[in-house]
Amino acid sequence: MNIRLTVYFDEPFWVGVFERVFDRCLETCRVVFGAEPKDYEIYDFLLKNIDHLKFSRPIAADTEEEKKINPKRLQREVKREVNSRGIGTKAQLAMKLEQEARKVEHRVISKAKREELEELKFQKRQEKKKEKKKGH
Repeated sequence: MNIRLTVYFDEPFWVGVFERVFDRCLETCRVVFGAEPKDYEIYDFLLKNIDHLKFSRPIAADTEEEKKINPKRLQREVKREVNSRGIGTKAQLAMKLEQEARKVEHRVISKAKREELEELKFQKRQEKKKEKKKGH
């Protein structure tokens, strides 16, 4: 028996999909978590509710026998998949976008201030030169 859990954000809730392969038959079960579940919350849910999950009717699955995967390789694959999809709630993504926008805005303002200061220094130097020439 092989069980896999995929957790994803399905507006407006976090949803977990359990896939169970047993005797070359695939059974699935959908669970709504609500708020984004932490790892320990998922683990606790599994321990308490794995026997009470209602799986779908078995469907013939053409699954190949999975080879044992090196744990480090598995960890890299999980990391690659998470990075490609990204993790975060809508609020977190919105905050990140706002932060990026503020950063760009701050750069523009800083550049304008820096250029203004350089222009002011240049003007002062020019006035000093004129004052020196007037004296002769």
